[in-house]
Amino acid sequence: MNRFLTSNETGFRLLRTIVQAVIGVVIANIDAIIGTFAIPAEWKPMIVALIMAVLSPIMAEIGKHTNTEEQK
Repeated sequence: MNRFLTSNETGFRLLRTIVQAVIGVVIANIDAIIGTFAIPAEWKPMIVALIMAVLSPIMAEIGKHTNTEEQK
């Protein structure tokens, strides 16, 4: 997990982006999954982008703290 969060290799960067996008798409389409409410279609790209924008710094912070704890 540490290598996934901290590696700057192209493959890991791409994998992190893909994971963020998949999580964003799942959250944006939660209305279709649950079926109890409807999110307007024009909001869905914004929701995906916002989720990715929030997940990126969270993943960076987790990676920083994981690195610090392993060095102790």
